[in-house]
Amino acid sequence: MAEGDNKSANLLAQETSQLEEQLQGWGEVILAGDQVLRWEKPWYPGVLVGATTILFMLVYFLDPSVLTGLSCTVMILCLADYLVPTLAPRVFGSNKWTTEQQQRFHEICGNLVKTQRRVLGWWKRLFALKEEKPKMYFLSVISSLVAVAWIGQQVHNLFLTYLIVSFLLLLPGLNQHGIITKYAGMAKREINKLLKQKEKKNE
Repeated sequence: MAEGDNKSANLLAQETSQLEEQLQGWGEVILAGDQVLRWEKPWYPGVLVGATTILFMLVYFLDPSVLTGLSCTVMILCLADYLVPTLAPRVFGSNKWTTEQQQRFHEICGNLVKTQRRVLGWWKRLFALKEEKPKMYFLSVISSLVAVAWIGQQVHNLFLTYLIVSFLLLLPGLNQHGIITKYAGMAKREINKLLKQKEKKNE
């Protein structure tokens, strides 16, 4: 068991190191983005929501076709991939990195690798469910897709995408400041109260 854990830890460290090398040119931008996403300053949530709102308002008013939107997105990504590694050191000054910044960059890359592993694990479990319990897999997938289709029909797709993107951008900060844990705990206590009241009535 210990040998398997060591092998997994070594593999994780290797993948993290490889990702650090790949993202080295983006290091300064990633650290700056991390500070914003974790709300290191109280006005960062407003910046996130404001920037997201402006972007989606621009898309709404321009109303580009799917092909145009996809082409523009890929073009922006290509330009960023070319320009960011060149301009970022000049803007942020990579020679000023501290040990703390390097450690934080290492943690971010490690978290990205772990997230990738979780997603792949969920994907594998889904296919395992398909093989082991095809009826349950079929019902689960169809029910989920029907629910998503119904929600998409009730809410404008651009507005729904805006809400999802805003929530995902705010999620790291909500988690960092314990807001999710706080309200999840409150919801859990309320549910437990309701269950206890129901049990008393049944008695």
